[in-house]
Amino acid sequence: MEALIGREHEMAQLADFAASGRAEFVALYGRRRVGKTFLVRSFFKDKFAFYATGIIEGSFEQELEAFNIGLNNYGYDGAPATNWMEAFKALAALLKRKCARRRKRQVVFVDELPCFDTPNSGFVPALDFFWNSCGSWMDNIFFVVCGSATSWMVKNLVHSHGGLHKRLTHDIHLHPFDLYTTERYCKSRSGRWDRLAILQMYTALGGVPYYWSLVDFTKSVAENIDKMFFDDSAKLKLEYHALYRSVYRRPEAYLAVIDMLAQNKQGMTRAELAGALNIIDNGRFGDILSDLVHCDFVRLYNNGTKRVGGIFQLMDFFTLFYHRFGTASTTDNHFWKNHINDPKQNNWYGLAFERVCQFHFRHITQALGVSGIHTEYYAWRSKHSTPAAQIDMIVERADGVVNICEMKYSRLPYELTLAEADKIQYREQAFLRENPSKTWTQVVLVTTRGLKGGAHDHIAQKVLNLDHLFLDVK
Repeated sequence: MEALIGREHEMAQLADFAASGRAEFVALYGRRRVGKTFLVRSFFKDKFAFYATGIIEGSFEQELEAFNIGLNNYGYDGAPATNWMEAFKALAALLKRKCARRRKRQVVFVDELPCFDTPNSGFVPALDFFWNSCGSWMDNIFFVVCGSATSWMVKNLVHSHGGLHKRLTHDIHLHPFDLYTTERYCKSRSGRWDRLAILQMYTALGGVPYYWSLVDFTKSVAENIDKMFFDDSAKLKLEYHALYRSVYRRPEAYLAVIDMLAQNKQGMTRAELAGALNIIDNGRFGDILSDLVHCDFVRLYNNGTKRVGGIFQLMDFFTLFYHRFGTASTTDNHFWKNHINDPKQNNWYGLAFERVCQFHFRHITQALGVSGIHTEYYAWRSKHSTPAAQIDMIVERADGVVNICEMKYSRLPYELTLAEADKIQYREQAFLRENPSKTWTQVVLVTTRGLKGGAHDHIAQKVLNLDHLFLDVK
């Protein structure tokens, strides 16, 4: 098996749970392709007392057959189960026999758990009955489940108000890699790309390990993007719809929100989204938005106000790239390579670099030397100025300082012109007018290659570069 890169924190958590001396029910959740299964298999070295995996979009009969196959593979020799109560009764019998013989941890791993819960199948009550009547009584049972259908995992396990309420002993939300861990992964594959190249690839793939496993580091970024998105046999051509079908059983309403947010760089409020989609702003719509946030597709930021005034912004890099270029009508198998340095491609890198910086907020605060101080961050847009002022990132610090962060992507050291300096100062003044209690501001420029050096550089009290985004955040 390939070596596990990163995930030290999650591995330490699993080690602590495994050493607890009591029955454990642990759920790992996160977007498709983020490495949940690989983490569990790596930690336990494929040594399971039982393993089964659900089938994406499988029928009741197919899901039950997959579970029965797992039972047979791990030593159950009884009649095949015909419903979920029988299936979990068989699992309980198998585990009781194994636990009686063995003193060490007996690991039960059920992958893609939400797939088993087909409509009207009775899966959740059967799982609840199994854990309450059997699993939780066995001190050496370690029951670990995974699922890409993050909304199901959150509703039915993590925040369940039904039969599985408070049944979990622990949950782990597995997020995509940051740039630091992505670079470690590249080096583990003998990749020799510099950090700008890694950043450029990151803007299309994000920190999703599976997508990075498809990269050929002997080729350029442009060649890889063409191979993944624009070639006749592009490896990720069908990934977009497969991704959302794997996460949501009825993805149409979620995709409508994604489509709308993809058209709005700074994001939209809940009311704005409901109005634009011409749908009722009710509890169901709120659940859709919460599901998208839990799945790391969308972030909710507060614009400096209370949560009720929050703004939803699309943050999944693969989804953003797909919407910008994956739907393009082109027969050019070398589309990305043939458009290097053209305005559309450069504008993409500039937009995506802002999102990368927002995702790496903690890296920025560590680079600013304020990681030990309470901070809040958000993007800001003016409610009164004309033209409307927008600031990429505001970092409010407990010591009273407000860092106004501007992100500047460039392949070369960035030249801060008089016109751009005036725009930054205009945004700063607009922010101060609308926030009169916040009087101590500092402008921070977050760049790729630093500043070229010029007459207007003095407006920035701090300049960060790409190396700061690759920090190992403690």
